[in-house]
Amino acid sequence: MTRITGRALRLTVLVGERDTWHHRPLYTEIVHRAHAAGLAGASVFRGIEGFGASSLVHTTRLLSLGDDLPVAVLIVDTEERVRAFLPRLEGLVSGGLVFLDACEVVQCAGGREPAPSPSPSQGSQGSQGSQGSQGSQG
Repeated sequence: MTRITGRALRLTVLVGERDTWHHRPLYTEIVHRAHAAGLAGASVFRGIEGFGASSLVHTTRLLSLGDDLPVAVLIVDTEERVRAFLPRLEGLVSGGLVFLDACEVVQCAGGREPAPSPSPSQGSQGSQGSQGSQGSQG
């Protein structure tokens, strides 16, 4: 995974929750393709109400229409990497909407950094002392 800051491009793919690709959710396929391409990140958001090309409003308020809610897949990376990824969506999204937005990444935090090793001057007592102070904070 790459970490980015500054100018970036956001790819948004809007599909229905029931849309599939080879018997798996379409949004899952898009996320896995983005991961395999090494893009910086992808997230899926489930909508509570919306309509698309069919003009039928899907909503969580009506049980019969709540089974195909809108889903948004957001992918953010550099413009070059996002544009290079677009051909991997060909043939996948037949009834949805795909669009791009220029954006600016202000902070890209995530993943776990390894904990720093205690310095030799701290020894074993330094580690116990820091564990005790952590326990009092929680």
